[in-house]
Amino acid sequence: EHLSRKRSSKVEGAHSTMMNADMDAVEAENQVELEEKTRLINQVLELQHTLEDLSARVDAVKEENLKLKSENQVLGQYIENLMSASSVFQTTDTKSKRK
Repeated sequence: EHLSRKRSSKVEGAHSTMMNADMDAVEAENQVELEEKTRLINQVLELQHTLEDLSARVDAVKEENLKLKSENQVLGQYIENLMSASSVFQTTDTKSKRK
């Protein structure tokens, strides 16, 4: 009986050691998965910030573009007015009408 208890104790000890090793392996695997998830989450957050920055930049460029278009229209109208008021840019239609 003493011998069978010893054997049983050894088997339980070996079984316990194997279970601990399995648990350590699972824990290590979980740690690796957790680190990978954390890395991916950080990467996603970084990409989101980059996208927000790019989106804000696109909006700023669109706004600047509209402003420049408007300024160009004003300048174009101003130049047209100057040209029509100046005799240098008058068409030759007035000379042909005199004939």
